[in-house]
Amino acid sequence: MDRIDVHQLADEARFNGFHGLVLFWGLLILTFDGYDLAVVGAALPSIMKDMGVSAGSAGFMASSALFGMMFGAIVFGTLADTIGRVLTISICVALFSIFTAAAGLTSDPVTFSVMRVLAGLGIGGVLPVVTAQMAEFSPLKIRARLIVLVFMGYSLGGILVALMGKQLIEMYGWQSVFFAAGLPLLLIPFIVKTMPESMPFLIKKKRDAELRSIAGKLAPNLRLQQGAQFVVPAGEKVDETPIRHLFRDGRGFSTVMIWIAFFAALFMVYALSSWLTKLMAMAGYSLGSALTFTLLYNLGAIVGSVFGAWLGDKFNIKYVLVAFYALGAASLALMGYTKSTELLFVVVFVVGASTLGTGVLAYAYAGGFYPTAVRSTGVGFAGGVGRLGAILGPILIGGLVALELPLEQNFMAIGVAGLIGAFAVTMINHGLFASLHFDPASETVALKARATARD
Repeated sequence: MDRIDVHQLADEARFNGFHGLVLFWGLLILTFDGYDLAVVGAALPSIMKDMGVSAGSAGFMASSALFGMMFGAIVFGTLADTIGRVLTISICVALFSIFTAAAGLTSDPVTFSVMRVLAGLGIGGVLPVVTAQMAEFSPLKIRARLIVLVFMGYSLGGILVALMGKQLIEMYGWQSVFFAAGLPLLLIPFIVKTMPESMPFLIKKKRDAELRSIAGKLAPNLRLQQGAQFVVPAGEKVDETPIRHLFRDGRGFSTVMIWIAFFAALFMVYALSSWLTKLMAMAGYSLGSALTFTLLYNLGAIVGSVFGAWLGDKFNIKYVLVAFYALGAASLALMGYTKSTELLFVVVFVVGASTLGTGVLAYAYAGGFYPTAVRSTGVGFAGGVGRLGAILGPILIGGLVALELPLEQNFMAIGVAGLIGAFAVTMINHGLFASLHFDPASETVALKARATARD
């Protein structure tokens, strides 16, 4: 009887229309996810005026979604490995669409914040599941690049807010940009119908017809025999409690190190996204110049993400990630001491590439570290713990700004997180990286497909 290792099946596949479909859904879903995350920033001045709230209350309103995102990443990342990724993604899309739209119906800061926390559950929950989905079906040689392409949805969502926000708010009020966030609800039936389910989940549920369909799409030249048996490597078989498998088979210490690395990456990203404009203004730059620095930071992030993913596919992704953390720490330290404006533009670009780019690369690394059957759980917990860094980063840097410390000390404080992240990744046992391991006892689809082609 043929034994087909689904892990190796995906790893050795050639990119085709099936992969394009998974990429399309991941990119589109994270574009809407990014829109829902960024929409508050565009509408906040109008909300403050309409509700009559102070800057302190507005800051809490803007960050309330982060609390939901932290729990959403953990809960839905774990749930996806139990009830299936397609259903989990659909639930998350419904959550962030319904409750972001509902925030447009509120008239006080408390109710608004509650809606944002509930929306945050979906915003944070969908990210690890989509990451795991792209990681599972991607060919090994281009896996990191495909995951990063999916992550570009966040940037596209922010651009969508920038393009639509000003006009919608001026014409129809701040509520309109929130109501627009309800449109993805219309996509849920199409997601359920066309998005493939995780193969280890299908094996566990004995849904053989769906497995055969996916196998045929991954390897179109494959001739499946009637009695073909789909399997996962022995080390990837899990029970109904996938959480404990993050700490089994020697993965416990490395799991903690991944959590610390995520914490450090998101600390840097959110500390900078919250305070970069203010810090540059404190350095004597006009608001226009400060916003230019923010633009360069985000452009650098896109370039760094793509370049880092390419390096991760070509070389050992662990050491690429370590280098990005270290570069982030070094470039942040330089920011406080660089006096030339032209040179500072370059430094800020590098900071974007090596901080937000590092965060994206960390998700790609975690997506390949854990076995397919617990990948959503692993990435979900890492992202959830990392959200603590996202919450604490802006608070800590805000406290330092209030102390009126020298500018370079603020940037160095953010940079320390880069050193911590580099150390944590260095300590990860890369020998446990799931994508390195295959089951030699399985008769793999790639070999069979090649044999078929020769015939």
